Amino acid sequence: EFRSAWGVKVLDLTPEQVSLAKNKLDEAGISVSSVGSDLGKILITDPFEDHLERAAHGVEIANYFGAPYIRMFSFFIPEGEDPGQYREEVLRRTRAMVELAEKGDVTLLHENEKDIFGDTPERVVDLMTTISSKNYRAIIDPANYVQCGFRPFDDAFPLVKEFTEYVHCKDALAPTDAQPLGEIVPSGQGDGQFRELFSALKQSNYSGFVSIEPHLGDFDAFGGLCGPELWTTAHTALVEVLTDTGVDWN
Repeated sequence: EFRSAWGVKVLDLTPEQVSLAKNKLDEAGISVSSVGSDLGKILITDPFEDHLERAAHGVEIANYFGAPYIRMFSFFIPEGEDPGQYREEVLRRTRAMVELAEKGDVTLLHENEKDIFGDTPERVVDLMTTISSKNYRAIIDPANYVQCGFRPFDDAFPLVKEFTEYVHCKDALAPTDAQPLGEIVPSGQGDGQFRELFSALKQSNYSGFVSIEPHLGDFDAFGGLCGPELWTTAHTALVEVLTDTGVDWN
């Protein structure tokens, strides 16, 4: 899941950097599952025209790397305001990006990020059913649901199951007074119900990607930069969950 290189977000890489990255990945025998873009990660009240051009560039980047997916979001809602009042604008902007994806034969994956329109399972379903495109599907991110006050398996998965085509693997402890955002922890070590979720995915013959998204280190615009040691911690924890639930993976 290609997000950044050399301290530059994937959609901001120069053509020379894109070519160099592709060569390095090819030489290492690594393919790209998804372009980890920041599409839709702006305020719903921000201008959209330039962002739509960024989405078009995202489709070009996905095609160049042979990635079937692009990760995206459904716009941050101004603090304290009702997300419902922005529903039509969220849908308008999302449709415009999905149309680009359809033309480019890639699939946009909506991540249930905290504080965006689609941060609740009900609004994820609303987005998926209203847009209704095979090129617009859902990521399930258990940690993000925990941070929004939902139990990922009990509350979210029954609603979003039929739209889920990708899994982000990070866990979280439920928010408390001391930790109002909830602490990010490795998969299976928090309140993300990972074992229940993966048991259900196995039962439903899920055959998609699971992407390690540790967020265990210092957080900045590029994500939770964890380094090789904490990434290894996250990988070991996920493998333990997969092993415990009898999931076949490669």
